[in-house]
Amino acid sequence: MHSRSITATRQPIPVIGCGTWLGFDVGASPRELPQRGEVLAALFAAGGSLIDSSPMYGSAEGVVGELLQASGSRDKTFLATKIWTSGKQAGIAQMERSMELLRTRHIDLMQVHNLLDWRTHLATLREWKAQGRISYIGVTHYTEAAHAELEQVMRAEPLDFVQFNYSAEARGAERRLLPLAAERGIAVIVNLPFGGGALLRSLRQRPLPAWAAEIGCIGWNQLLLKFILAQPAVTCVIPGTSSPEHMRDNALAGEGELPGPDYWKTRVADLMP
Repeated sequence: MHSRSITATRQPIPVIGCGTWLGFDVGASPRELPQRGEVLAALFAAGGSLIDSSPMYGSAEGVVGELLQASGSRDKTFLATKIWTSGKQAGIAQMERSMELLRTRHIDLMQVHNLLDWRTHLATLREWKAQGRISYIGVTHYTEAAHAELEQVMRAEPLDFVQFNYSAEARGAERRLLPLAAERGIAVIVNLPFGGGALLRSLRQRPLPAWAAEIGCIGWNQLLLKFILAQPAVTCVIPGTSSPEHMRDNALAGEGELPGPDYWKTRVADLMP
């Protein structure tokens, strides 16, 4: 799998990761947990490392922590989670709880989820980074309606990462956020690469375009992910899944040729429902 560097440190990150929203909110289910373990195993086998979670995602943090501990895979993981509360002390308490659930004393990336009370939390994150409790700090959102506010924060604050939505059908990030991230040296994580799943579902009944074979794609998910990775400012894409097979298929998008934006100018229409 290809990797791209975190601008702040030049640390390489594999370009396909795994989101845990919905798919990993399974609690202690003895039927579901082994399958989620297989998802993570598929990610690592393909060369991926970034797992993204949040206190907002129900039991996902605890599930990830249990699976990483059981498999001894923490050292293979670039572990990202978020703060999703208001107030300094509430934020500290939530981060402490996230570390307990994830069964780790160190988080690679801590993000302010959906910009909730971001001024308060970024100050705390800088303190934790200085103490070595986290390596990187960032902010997130999932809707184009928040891009203007994200832009303001990216311009005002020294950030290591920003996470936002971007897909073939939601291309607003191309206008300002992706160029600004490149200008400011901020690594980019892309969420909702399949439009929350609706875009991918709308395409699955159609045959792949003939040109897909040119870039080694055998499924629509790989085309949609390679479209996103055409943007050099994108560091990692985090499609969420509860299926080991889908994780393996998604990871293939990070291999082989990754054509740049010019390649897609005449082809992106084929990715529309």
